[in-house]
Amino acid sequence: MGKDIHTDAVNQLFRAILTLESVEECYTFFEDACTINELLSLSQRFEVARMLKQKKTYLEISKKTGASTATISRVNRSLIYGNDGYDLVLKRMGEELPE
Repeated sequence: MGKDIHTDAVNQLFRAILTLESVEECYTFFEDACTINELLSLSQRFEVARMLKQKKTYLEISKKTGASTATISRVNRSLIYGNDGYDLVLKRMGEELPE
């Protein structure tokens, strides 16, 4: 089984993120905390999740995002078997999610 991410350090990181009040503040923090590639990978996975929830095909998603089928598959597994984190955020952002 994987590592437990529920640590004091991760809690501190999440508390820090929750203090951010604007998209600009997010850019400021995440540009310091992540490499460009890490940030682009996170944003790509989020876009893949959004498109999967919209019932887009792997081909459509790959063309638009540049994501590999392995990445799309991994995100799809998270949507099916994960903790519903993508759904939570997409609903809060006002995305219409198919039932």
